[in-house]
Amino acid sequence: MKKTLNVSILTGSMLLTLAACGENANEDNNNINNDTTNENNNEAVSEEEAGELEGDDQVITFGVTTWTSTEAPTEIISQILQDEGYEVDFEFLDQPIIWEGLANEDIDFFMDAWLPYTEEELWNEYEDELQQVTVSYEEAPLGWVVPEYVAEDSISDLIDQGDKYDNQVLGIDPGAGIVTISEDVMDGYDLHDEYELLTSSEPAMLSDVQSMVENEEPVVFTGWRPHSMFADMDLKFLEDEEEYFKEDDVYVLSYEGVEEKHPEVYEILSNWEIEVSDLEEMMLEYEEDDRPFEESAEEWIEENEEQVEEMVNS
Repeated sequence: MKKTLNVSILTGSMLLTLAACGENANEDNNNINNDTTNENNNEAVSEEEAGELEGDDQVITFGVTTWTSTEAPTEIISQILQDEGYEVDFEFLDQPIIWEGLANEDIDFFMDAWLPYTEEELWNEYEDELQQVTVSYEEAPLGWVVPEYVAEDSISDLIDQGDKYDNQVLGIDPGAGIVTISEDVMDGYDLHDEYELLTSSEPAMLSDVQSMVENEEPVVFTGWRPHSMFADMDLKFLEDEEEYFKEDDVYVLSYEGVEEKHPEVYEILSNWEIEVSDLEEMMLEYEEDDRPFEESAEEWIEENEEQVEEMVNS
């Protein structure tokens, strides 16, 4: 710069040369600045993407069946987690697909696993990938159910009574543990010649049952507690002399390592439990009054504030 100022006479060619050099230098500086800006922008995008990835860890996915015994507790837990800042997704699937989703870590939790008996087959298949987080409630009965007005009191009493029951046993969706056991019952009591095990969704089964009960028709179907059916209708479990159906504990399930992926959620769910009577009340309100589980779950949380505080702050 100083050298240029001390030159008294510059030829036209030199001026042009210097001008060209100056333009090239400016272009180089602009290129450097643009490269720096691009690098900064790339860094900003990376940080934003990283934030999004970190945010993904706040999304908790629950597997949900169409059973009201699953929907009610899942809604309660969903609201508790949302209050703690988590986003919650529901995947409505058949039970075996939920277990597969848990094993693949596509689903984080399932609130309604009946063990050790009813879903023993599924547990044996996936036990290396899954874990029992906590017991939701204990000693839940299940089996074949009939109205109180029929004479039969045991499964063996159904023998030679097929015509009376329209040669059918009504069940819920295929793949459910209670349906798998029912297939064994059909074999064990030698009922195949008289009865057909018909499967459908829980709402469809109950719709048929309620219609038949209203007309005081004989009907036998799969039932379990907690469920609003026992508050809504006068029912009884058929005695199972061969003990295919056994009382289970109901567990919250997840995959191995969830305590590292979602440590706070794991701790909250480790402290979860609920009374069977509370669930049945929620189910009955849903069935009779069409009250959404969102409303009854919110009420449960308010009425059990101390328990919820212990869950989230332990």
